[in-house]
Amino acid sequence: MFKISQDFAPPFKLIAPFFIIGSIFYFLSSLYLFSFDAEVLSFSSAKILAFVHLFLLGCVMMIIFGAMAQLVPVVLEVGHFAVELFYAIWPLLLIGTILMVCGFLYSPALLPFGGTIVLISMMIFASEIFLTISKVKKLTVVMSSILISNTFLFFGVIFGLLMALSYAGTISINISALLSAHIGSVLGGYIVITIMGLSVVLIPMFTLSHSFSLKPLKIAITLMSTAVILLILSSFFTIDFLAYVAYILAIISMLTYLYLIYVIYKTRPRKENDIYAISLMYAYISMIVSLSMGALYFILHKEEILLASMWLFFFGFLAFLITGHMYKIIPFLVWFERFSPLVGKQKVPMLVDMVPPKSSQAQFVFCAVGVILVTVAILMKNNTFLDAGASFLFIGTLAFVRNIFYMINFK
Repeated sequence: MFKISQDFAPPFKLIAPFFIIGSIFYFLSSLYLFSFDAEVLSFSSAKILAFVHLFLLGCVMMIIFGAMAQLVPVVLEVGHFAVELFYAIWPLLLIGTILMVCGFLYSPALLPFGGTIVLISMMIFASEIFLTISKVKKLTVVMSSILISNTFLFFGVIFGLLMALSYAGTISINISALLSAHIGSVLGGYIVITIMGLSVVLIPMFTLSHSFSLKPLKIAITLMSTAVILLILSSFFTIDFLAYVAYILAIISMLTYLYLIYVIYKTRPRKENDIYAISLMYAYISMIVSLSMGALYFILHKEEILLASMWLFFFGFLAFLITGHMYKIIPFLVWFERFSPLVGKQKVPMLVDMVPPKSSQAQFVFCAVGVILVTVAILMKNNTFLDAGASFLFIGTLAFVRNIFYMINFK
């Protein structure tokens, strides 16, 4: 297990907006599904591009930023370089996300403005994290992963801004050439490597696992970093062979990371399958199926298989990994700030008491069924399954928003 100290934790009022806004965007992403036509889904569709940015920027990146604002100083045992900057990050990311989604849907002229605001938000975040880490003399493998992921984030956002300018007609570049570099840098380089680093801290902390080697984490991060670099090079120099090597390395990286998670799971003394545990099980099963579909795509070359693979990666893996951790992180932070000073003076709640049992279980069931139905809808190009899946996700994500407010306002 990693040494964790709350002495340097920022105030919860700084973190809460990231989690609240992220959960609302999760709900809006499910609501957006009703606008799709399963028979004509395509990666080149403006609706798909809007949906991807709505979910990744508004939900995934927003919650990751909030989690890192809390976790980085706690693990490093140093204070933030300038913690007040986080009060500016979430409004900028919120505005930039809205402008980008509206730009894809209604007016491409909005994309450069949205992209610039997102760039500013992420550069503030990355700079603050770099400066905070610079206060530490010796880096761990986890903090090294944060440095690597934020470096990829910088390049990924730059690529995205150039694409937004071209999409709006401001400049003329080959968008398709930058697309792989943008996706690889942001999704593989930032989101996946960040998840690898943070989950190896959070999962052992919440399951009390210990005595496991971090060598698989080092291998997974190295392979993913190499894959992203090769993907960027293949985009700029149009070398398809490098892209295929990158995809293979990325899959091996994810499987190596999955092996580490399995080892952590096997060494855990806490065996109960609460909402956190089953959410993570669903997430990693979704990841396995997603990777399998991705490999199958390169054999059959059918776009619906790749769409289903990415859908499972987004709403099956990322969404359930995030929502599962929210049921641990928020009660812990609220309890520490609100109830820890009362220990020994009066009766205080347990962390498990702060999670609504029926509502959290309902959220899991409805979202899990919804993800499966939408996957079937994409593969079969069936609007009935799509509407059914969207309906389940609508109820499940609405329950999740309700649960977030319940845990934050627990008294």
